Amino acid sequence: MGGIARGIRSTAHLAPLARRTARSAIPTRLRRLFSQALGFFLLTAHALAAERPVNFTNDIVPIFTKAGCNSGGCHGKSGGQNGFKLSLLGFEPAEDYEHIVKEARGRRVFPAAPEQSLLLLKGIAASPHGGGKRLDANSDDYRLLVRWIAEGLPFGKDTDPKLTTIEVQPKQLTMPLRGAQQLTVLAHFTGGSVEDVTRSALYEPNEKSMAKTDEDGRVTLFDQPGDVAVMVRYQGQVAVFRATVPLGAPVENLPAPRNFIDEQVFAKLKAMGMPPSGPCDDATFLRRASIDIAGHLPTLDETRRFLADADPAKRDRLIDALLASPEYADYFANKWSALLRNKRVEPKDARGNFAFHAWIRDSLLANKPYDQLVREVVAASGDLADNPPVAWYRQVKEPQQQLEDTAQLFLGMRLQCAQCHHHPFERWSQNDYYSFSAFFSQVGKNATGTVFPRRGAATAVNKKTKLAVKPAALGSGPLEIAPDDDPRLALAAWMSAKENPFFARALVNRYWKHFFNRGLVEPEDDMRDTNPPSNPELLDALARRFIESEFDLKALVRDIAQSRTYQLTALPNDFNKSDRQNFSRYYAKRLSAEVLFDAVNQLTQTPSKFAGLPVGTRAIALPDNSFNAGSYFLTVFGRPESSSACECERTQEASLAQALHLLNAKDIQEKLAADSGAAAQLAADPRPDEEKLRDLHLLAYSREPDASALALAKAHLEKPRTATDGKPLTPAQSKRQGYEDILWAMLNTKEFLFNH
Repeated sequence: MGGIARGIRSTAHLAPLARRTARSAIPTRLRRLFSQALGFFLLTAHALAAERPVNFTNDIVPIFTKAGCNSGGCHGKSGGQNGFKLSLLGFEPAEDYEHIVKEARGRRVFPAAPEQSLLLLKGIAASPHGGGKRLDANSDDYRLLVRWIAEGLPFGKDTDPKLTTIEVQPKQLTMPLRGAQQLTVLAHFTGGSVEDVTRSALYEPNEKSMAKTDEDGRVTLFDQPGDVAVMVRYQGQVAVFRATVPLGAPVENLPAPRNFIDEQVFAKLKAMGMPPSGPCDDATFLRRASIDIAGHLPTLDETRRFLADADPAKRDRLIDALLASPEYADYFANKWSALLRNKRVEPKDARGNFAFHAWIRDSLLANKPYDQLVREVVAASGDLADNPPVAWYRQVKEPQQQLEDTAQLFLGMRLQCAQCHHHPFERWSQNDYYSFSAFFSQVGKNATGTVFPRRGAATAVNKKTKLAVKPAALGSGPLEIAPDDDPRLALAAWMSAKENPFFARALVNRYWKHFFNRGLVEPEDDMRDTNPPSNPELLDALARRFIESEFDLKALVRDIAQSRTYQLTALPNDFNKSDRQNFSRYYAKRLSAEVLFDAVNQLTQTPSKFAGLPVGTRAIALPDNSFNAGSYFLTVFGRPESSSACECERTQEASLAQALHLLNAKDIQEKLAADSGAAAQLAADPRPDEEKLRDLHLLAYSREPDASALALAKAHLEKPRTATDGKPLTPAQSKRQGYEDILWAMLNTKEFLFNH
């Protein structure tokens, strides 16, 4: 095991042979294959010459990780399992050694008869084991464990090589649909030694619908084009293999790029062999942009004017008008207010909630630069009356919570795992976590809620090492901050620096998902080396443009909405039906809870009524999520509770409860049957039914009805009806009920419920 399986020690002795092979007359391709084969033979033979002593950290811990023994669902969870505890994923080898060798009077290992060790008997399921069989008695891992126990359970010497990095080969590859590739993982140690750890590493694809991996590192693709990354993990180190899987169709007659977004998207589509769908029509664009930018359906007058306008620049003018509208600020303030946890816990919180929401809305309406907006939140001090952003500290109270929200919301980093152990999917350690939390260590708050920076040195204590650490930005060294300075200002300055690798990328990825229903990195706030973007060049270009614009949020929205990519139809062609990450078409998405609530009110002509607010206040303009009226509708359709900084709180998935609510809920029936509602108004309107039906379609879908839908609706209106007691309704009553039916049918259609 220590020879062949633990493999490669040095390659210096191959240099003369490689030079002779390179000078030979053998064709290049054959020469390369010959060199690889000969190198493998010599490397293997060389490794057989000497068997090094077993090292617990390098050789034994990876066995437990590979077998899942130290996973979060087994002995690696915080309290262990059945009296036996291991560190999560083997991040603390010294602790694991104590638990295995010395804990419980050493009952788990038996050096006199290694095969009778409880550790092995349970692993091969020869003794009852809740985790079942985790080892094969004929495997190299089992034999290595036996050898380790027989050698006296050595931990290893301080001079033994220590793991520095791992690399995966190949790193990147273009592969065919349903193709397969064997990966090789090399571990680099101090002193220059290298080992093949392919069989000891763990593998996980980021898109499980595209690929699967086996325990020996073989990647098998499914029938799905796109990009898939495989995270490779070994002893706290991670590497990534990326596979590009083209569809291979001819891509001709691409539309002319409108801006840099199109250049990057179309270049990727051409490389993928994935023809994009065609452009959307004006009616679709009007409805799409109005919902995505301002959070509402266009009005009947807006629709008529836009469809009748022959100006080629009318789409650009619409985008500018939407960005200048109060509804734009309302809609995005609704988004940011939830992410910034603007939540009312007690009635006395109302003043702060209203003030914080108004500050967010006014900042967006005035197009305050994003870096300034973030700085004013993260470094907020003072009283709510003078500085509303301090309301953030009312909900996000502890330094650990403050650092986690800051990292996730503004840097796209989920650091929660690093509080207790090295991040399993990233390079961040516990020291990185607590060094980052030190920026918030001097935040003080008095009984009235006033936030202020305390004087003194900013430090945080690593709960594992019990050592104090200074503030340090992610990927940077400790900062020297004077005792009288607010550490949060140093943090804000680092975040908004043009060379910051996280800040701009996190925001543009978040906004890209808002418009396309999928981030370039997905989930949008889990940006890490092991979860690469589907189009790295586009993400870099968006971030670069955002920085050059001085963090202009409206300019970012304008760039996205003006692109040909955003203006593609949602209808797939014969080639891009399964595309989920290349943006070859617009990805239709369900209306959010607030937008749908307002859309139902708009279609039925029934204003909303929220306690303490003017009649007709839109749901997207609510200052927080504590208003009761309409709460069941908003809750069942996925309104977030503002309890975290994660977009995942807002659910867009369809459910039976949603369908039943639209079909027969009391509040929906009341809106349809309201005496001042749309059905009553339409029934009393003397205009021809065809004209009124056209208006309904323009309001609901921003388009004219087709002939068949129009004929069907007219026929339904003309049907005689009876009351519940069997008596015939008057023509006026029958007409009104007919319009109620049509409105009910329209608001239950996918075309109404989705932005497409």
